Amino acid sequence: MYKSRALAACTAGVILVAITAAPQAAQADGNVVAFAGYPAGTIVVKTDERRLYLVVDAEHAISYPVGVGRAGKQWQGTSRIDGKYVRPAWSPPAEVRRDKPSLPDVIPGGTPQNPMGVAAMTLAGTEYAIHGTNRPGSIGGFVSYGCIRMYNQDITDLFGRVSVGTTVVVTR
Repeated sequence: MYKSRALAACTAGVILVAITAAPQAAQADGNVVAFAGYPAGTIVVKTDERRLYLVVDAEHAISYPVGVGRAGKQWQGTSRIDGKYVRPAWSPPAEVRRDKPSLPDVIPGGTPQNPMGVAAMTLAGTEYAIHGTNRPGSIGGFVSYGCIRMYNQDITDLFGRVSVGTTVVVTR
């Protein structure tokens, strides 16, 4: 299935496998932090902090480090997850192709060259996704064309905790 609209800015591509997972109860571990102001189940991305928070209750969230949009590529707003994909293939959108014309038309899912990592969740009404990465050293930086990058083990964890329809709030 080709997802050009939802994946265009940094993740346009051919999607190999789509799955929906039921939300799981958060488990208390070193990633649970004090966090308030959003309903349980909401994903909040604070780009200035380069952190993604999955709100677990009125006072706590699971915190993950992320890579976010570089200067001129950042955005903010509210959306929702409209698709969940395992090992998505990636086709560079026009903006990326202009910057890197030597990229192939499609990079197969699951290959080391694929920038999407092990999983991706597309955001409705945007051209962005929350996804894994093939460049773990980029996590914590202002590095993308607007997508939210996560370590592969973190996107796998988050992927299993949320479902299609989950609200996503991106702030600066």
